[in-house]
Amino acid sequence: MVDFEYIDWSAIVLSLRVAIITSVMALPLAIFAGYVLARKTFAGKSFLEAVLHLPMVMPPVTTGYLLLLLFGSKGIIGEPLTRFFGIKIAFTSGAAVLASVTVSFPLIVRSVKIAIELVDPCLEEASRTLGASWWKTFYRITLPLAWPGIVSGFVLAFARSLGEFGATITFAGNIAGATRTIPLAIYSSMQMPGGEQQSWTLVCISIVISLAAILLSEYFNKYRMKKRPHYKSHIPLKANGLEAA
Repeated sequence: MVDFEYIDWSAIVLSLRVAIITSVMALPLAIFAGYVLARKTFAGKSFLEAVLHLPMVMPPVTTGYLLLLLFGSKGIIGEPLTRFFGIKIAFTSGAAVLASVTVSFPLIVRSVKIAIELVDPCLEEASRTLGASWWKTFYRITLPLAWPGIVSGFVLAFARSLGEFGATITFAGNIAGATRTIPLAIYSSMQMPGGEQQSWTLVCISIVISLAAILLSEYFNKYRMKKRPHYKSHIPLKANGLEAA
């Protein structure tokens, strides 16, 4: 049974806030990266794709440690930010967001890339042939057809952020009310004598939130597919001087 007396509301609110901010921040850049990987050919593309997907396969603690080396108070980027602008990132709520963005970004990029690859390039070429700009073609053709995959990527990023532990505890710490998300709160309660009830309550809440996000994504995808127009080509094809409709 879930006992509402043991609910850590600060951890739940922080987790939802971090997950929403993470998904919203990652989405525009992921759409751009996914489009480039799906439609462009250039030297080093495979290496770039491998680097972008690296946080998905690296141990999360390794990702958190690298973020600490970059954005810590003595880090390559963190030290100038602290010295010249007074901005501290490590062990703050901003660090929790940055850690979640880093580990969630590969999932949404991969989903967007696959969704754009499934869009028929001939439709984009026809749009540009008719005088539409690249941006108008992307906005009116590519984006609507790839939208279900983009939504799925958004939800994957949201769910991955809710479950993020290793990179967050390494880079942001486990500070109550500041960086302690649901996974960190579960870990903390497990270390306390008699904390089993609080751990179980948080586990149930995290399952409900994650399941609701996935079901919402599935519902939205089915709704979009029902409303999606079906195109039938009426353009005659010519082969060897013969027309075939």
